[in-house]
Amino acid sequence: MPDPALADLTTLRLGGPARRYVVAPDAEAIAEAVGEADLAGDPLLLVGGGSNLVVADDGFAGTVLHLTGGGVRVVETGDEVTVTVAAGEPWDDFVARAVAEGWVGVEALSGIPGTSGATPIQNVGAYGQEVAQTISSVRVWDRLLRGERTFAAEECGFSYRQSRFKADRVDAWSGRHLVLDVTFRLSWGALSAPVAYAELARTLGVVVGERAPLAAVREAVLDLRRSKGMVLDAADHDTWSAGSFFTNPFVDVADLPAGAPSYPQPDGSVKTSAAWLIERAGFGKGFGLDRPGAQVSLSTKHTLALTNRGGGTTAALLGLAREVRDGVLERFGIELVNEPVLVGCAL
Repeated sequence: MPDPALADLTTLRLGGPARRYVVAPDAEAIAEAVGEADLAGDPLLLVGGGSNLVVADDGFAGTVLHLTGGGVRVVETGDEVTVTVAAGEPWDDFVARAVAEGWVGVEALSGIPGTSGATPIQNVGAYGQEVAQTISSVRVWDRLLRGERTFAAEECGFSYRQSRFKADRVDAWSGRHLVLDVTFRLSWGALSAPVAYAELARTLGVVVGERAPLAAVREAVLDLRRSKGMVLDAADHDTWSAGSFFTNPFVDVADLPAGAPSYPQPDGSVKTSAAWLIERAGFGKGFGLDRPGAQVSLSTKHTLALTNRGGGTTAALLGLAREVRDGVLERFGIELVNEPVLVGCAL
């Protein structure tokens, strides 16, 4: 069987072939493959669920290391449980198990595609939770020291969609520290962590700050994500995306457009909504679908997702992204920044 193209490994279903393809089912295989590639001077791209990658149509001129599985280790200690999840384990499988077992702290992160090793890199978050809230430590392979290291949570540099693992780069698409596994410290309980997101609270029929049954929170989050095309479905092209393509920007209060959502930050700036800016700049849901032979468009369910409608190309997707980014900049003077990693291509 021939090696898969990157289009077969990414949720956007875009991207050309790799020069070399290696499967890594565990931490030992990751370390071995990374060591070989680095010693040979071969560019390296790690792929788990492929949910945060935009890969060039020409593919990747190096080694693609595909993370698959690796297992979960559980240690119960009184009121808490410590769970170490291998980098290649599907994230939502772990969340589903946590809810079923009564492990509290990741239930609002249900339905997020990709593997568990990707979650600390950009401090994955949704519906009022972030993995930084429950991560105890992250074990990595350090490509410069050529050995394993373990970082406690306070050493990870977590902030909004950021971490030291995202900041310490070897190149544009690959970090110095490659995650081998992630350890979470979760509490026991039948009820969720306090619900911190207004839309989720309304859906559950509680007020912000109250708790709800774990299973109810998971199902509510999955329903909300499905309504926005954010739960993978091969039959639904709105899910052929990399999730939210742009991060919510931080701006000075004086630069906030009138009527825009505003979330004050400790440094005096405010975070606002990229989706709000996109829509008010004239890019509504489904933008681009009315063009002849449209192969890419904004999702018909959520303006933050750029989607492949089938037969699309990375070049076409990036063209749409530039149109949206430049339109928002012209209208509001705010430059949106892409959230997915761009491999062999640029905005």
